[in-house]
Amino acid sequence: MTTLEELIADSWFPFAGDITVKQLDDRVIPEPPRHGVERDDCQSCARADDSYVWTDGRWRLTGCLPTQIPAIVLLEPRDHCDSYADMTPELLAEIGTLTARVERALLSLGDVARVHVNRWGDGGAHFHLWFMPRPLGMLQLRGSMLPMWLDLLPDIEDTPARAALSRVAAAMAAGGGVAHL
Repeated sequence: MTTLEELIADSWFPFAGDITVKQLDDRVIPEPPRHGVERDDCQSCARADDSYVWTDGRWRLTGCLPTQIPAIVLLEPRDHCDSYADMTPELLAEIGTLTARVERALLSLGDVARVHVNRWGDGGAHFHLWFMPRPLGMLQLRGSMLPMWLDLLPDIEDTPARAALSRVAAAMAAGGGVAHL
C-alpha cells in the first residue's frame, strides 16, 4: 500500500502540503436509488440522436462540455443497459471493437499521449464508458489522477472544445454511423 507521504510526493498527485484522510462513512443499506434505473426515467434513452457527437444503430457517443481537456467522450449503448451483465451478446461482441475505434478517433486529434478508458457505475443507470485523452507532455495527468485533475483545471474555450468533438465525430463516421457535429 502506498503511504500518504509517498502519494503526496508523486508529481502526478494534484495536492501538496498537509492532507488529512477522511474517515469512511458508515455503510448505507439499502443504497439510495440511482437516476434512470427504469428506461422511462432514463435521460440517456430520452435524448435525440442529434444531441450526440456520433451515433449508429446500436451505440451513441456524447461529448462533455465544458471540458478541461479536449474531447472527453462517453460511449453508451442505444439499448437501456445498466452494466456489462445486462448487455446482449451482440453488444458485448461489439464493445471491444468500438472501444478501439473511439480510442483511434481521439488519438487522431494529435497532441494526445494516451487515452484513459473508465467505467464508473454509481451515477446514471444507463451504461457508459468514459474516454479521457491525456494531452501529450502533461505527465502529471497520468493514470488514475486524471479525473481528479479535471476538477482543478480551468475549462478550455468552447470553440476549440467543440472543434475537437467535431473531429472525433468525423473520425468515427468514417468507419460507419453518423456524425452529428
